[in-house]
Amino acid sequence: MRLSRYFLPVLKETPAEAQIVSHRLMLRAGMIKQTSAGIYSWLPLGFKVLRKIENIVHDEQIKAGHIPMQMPTLQTADLWRESGRYDAYGPEMLRMKDRHDRDMLFSPTAEELFTDTFRSYVRSYKDLPLTLYQIQWKFRDEIRPRFGVMRGREFYMKDGYNFDLTKADALHAYNRHLVSYLRTYERMGLQAIPMRADSGPIGGDDTHEFLVLADTGESEVFYDSQITDLTFGDREIDFDNKDQCQAVLEEFTSRYARTDETHDAEIFNKIPEERRRVARGIEVGQIFYFGTKYSEAMGATVQDAEGNVVPVHMGSHGIGVSRLLGAIIEASHDENGIIWPEGVTPFHVGIVNLKQGDDATDGACAQLEAALEAAGLEPLYDDRKERAGAKFATMDLIGLPWRVTIGPRGLEKGVVELTSRRTGESEELSMDAAVARLKEIYAKHPDPKGL
Repeated sequence: MRLSRYFLPVLKETPAEAQIVSHRLMLRAGMIKQTSAGIYSWLPLGFKVLRKIENIVHDEQIKAGHIPMQMPTLQTADLWRESGRYDAYGPEMLRMKDRHDRDMLFSPTAEELFTDTFRSYVRSYKDLPLTLYQIQWKFRDEIRPRFGVMRGREFYMKDGYNFDLTKADALHAYNRHLVSYLRTYERMGLQAIPMRADSGPIGGDDTHEFLVLADTGESEVFYDSQITDLTFGDREIDFDNKDQCQAVLEEFTSRYARTDETHDAEIFNKIPEERRRVARGIEVGQIFYFGTKYSEAMGATVQDAEGNVVPVHMGSHGIGVSRLLGAIIEASHDENGIIWPEGVTPFHVGIVNLKQGDDATDGACAQLEAALEAAGLEPLYDDRKERAGAKFATMDLIGLPWRVTIGPRGLEKGVVELTSRRTGESEELSMDAAVARLKEIYAKHPDPKGL
């Protein structure tokens, strides 16, 4: 892609309504445009990152054995009345009537729809375990939407639902989701800490939230500093191995880490003082086990091996896909703009031409562009007739992890300049060596296949 042909409406000034870093930078970088309070259009650059995040989520869910599908955004109120949540959910639910005066709602979550789908087709324990999920737009009518995509009314979310014969099986599904979420966040360059949480309107006794530490986080969190030393890394895991998944759960949840809603000062104060931490966190996902709450209310039953008809055990598991984009920026930026981790960057590398219109530099930039594409990478070539400072400022603002600068002086020496956005360090290399270096870097961060 060449910047002269791309739609990238960057702003020089920060909009007055933007209160936190991610909101400011997403508006300035031309990633989103507000259409009404808490509702945004996703412009090309933002849409590319959103798709990268979505595809990583799909990739890891499918590896864990979970099956993607798609539900409607509009739901009938009848299903919610069956579960008892229609009146209990509160004003955050957007309710409406269709032309036949039937009560409808815009989906804030989908436990009822998935349970209804399950009960319509599954009759035997032999069809279990089963985990279905979707990535879909949701709507919650926040009374004060703010902070851009971090607390909007319309948001993009992965929600998954497991159906199991027993509590033990369902808790394995819980553990399986925890493992898949740890892998997902690390691929995005994030450390998301699982913290014991409150279940809220979804219900259930077992639940963990995943929080990214950030000064602008809406939740106060309390944790043992040892938990920040943990990483999942590139270890292999068998998602069917209950002991292996349980061991990961214990490894990542045995140290104290709780949100303010479940904080227990007495337990916290038993941790050595030098390891006690109080900070802010951004919620980017949550997993629940809620047993037979929905299956009993809605008749989602199977016949077990002895011929008994029993309600299935369930859980729900969510990742805020659009919210993750804001969380990544909150965790990875500087005074000049965004710093994308390699796993989610919209373009792998930026190319800056220092002398647009000069045959030699134009030709070298085109040659580099072609070589990067041949290596399986996607460059963004700034071919605008702008001064060099403006080009560098744009690249810093949009945050591509790597930049290659080409100018007449370098070409005289047979080199280009490769610069890391995160460290600011630059290195002069031959064009072939620069392409090889970038190919090596991104081999560790392959683009997700998605669906």
